[in-house]
Amino acid sequence: MSASWIEAGAAAIAGRAERELEALVGVSSPSGDVRGADEVASIVAALVPDAAVVERVPCSSPDHARDFVARLSGTGSKRLLLVGHLDTVVAHAGHAPLRRDGDQLVGSGAIDMKGGDVLALGVLRALESRRAEFAEAALLLVCDEEWRLGEFVHARRFEGWDACLTFEAGERTPDGGDAVVVKRKAAGTLRIVATGRSAHSGSAPQQGRNALLALAAAAQAVAACHDPEGSDRLTAVPTVVRAGDAFNVVPAHGELTCDVRADRLEAFDTVLAAIPTEIGGAMLTAQNVRRWPGMDSRAVVGPVLERAGAALGRPIVGHARGGASDASHFAAGIGLTVDGLGPLGGGAHAPHEFVWAWSLRPRAEVALAVVDAVLRVP
Repeated sequence: MSASWIEAGAAAIAGRAERELEALVGVSSPSGDVRGADEVASIVAALVPDAAVVERVPCSSPDHARDFVARLSGTGSKRLLLVGHLDTVVAHAGHAPLRRDGDQLVGSGAIDMKGGDVLALGVLRALESRRAEFAEAALLLVCDEEWRLGEFVHARRFEGWDACLTFEAGERTPDGGDAVVVKRKAAGTLRIVATGRSAHSGSAPQQGRNALLALAAAAQAVAACHDPEGSDRLTAVPTVVRAGDAFNVVPAHGELTCDVRADRLEAFDTVLAAIPTEIGGAMLTAQNVRRWPGMDSRAVVGPVLERAGAALGRPIVGHARGGASDASHFAAGIGLTVDGLGPLGGGAHAPHEFVWAWSLRPRAEVALAVVDAVLRVP
């Protein structure tokens, strides 16, 4: 049954995927925009299986639209969670609807991650024919993945489920084979605020306390911690700085944002400790405003990928990826967590963001093979 179910399901998913992706990408839904998220959720609700029960549940970020959950009940024992997100990083002014450029499907949020949402929807529909093998399959699409600062509320909601399958962009091996993500770094966002004193930059600069210079020094301190080849594989990168209001005034206030990634959350504490509290009379206050855990599900997922590859007729390899994902939040409470089940593409967060159209069917096959292997776990 496995091979035929995978083949038929992948063909059905691929046959609809481009139209569904066009519909989802056609709606601009940047993080925090309630109307856009609600409109995309309405489209998604029309694409779930008829037997699924749809609900909108509170989002982890209070100012965002409610998250989307579709539940499909069965008569078996396993509980499967499919995960994606509806929000993008592209503001309304920069939004681009889907267009085809050769074999690329180009549009805002196409690969991050509305293309993955389309595959997750297809997998949920395919599961409708195997309801005797699971107790519940749920599709969770959140509205704040791209910029969430608070606690992720759904980790507790689905703790103890048998599998979490997340549909962020897919992976390939160096020789072009199929891969998924089984290891991710922890991620953090450091915010450094400088408070100085303003003064006329021409007639009395010595009376000021320059917040911009303090932040420049803080950025150098953060960058000095960058050690991607070290034991924690720490990356520490200053990314955004804002200071000053006028060209002829010593800036009294400013803010620096830094992106940090490492194998351990604790590694971020060393970066915070390296930031001085005062430079040139300007005071610096630093805090980690976003702490996302890492994940490492290689040991649990390895046998599942072997079974999935056998059913598919080609290997599926587990890879590591540096970017953050909601899969990391679930991995602590769901040992069998697999990420990177979405289509192939590139340009995430950029104007040329795209999905490879040719990848939709083979990546649907990979996702269905993994689902099949999960259902066959003793």
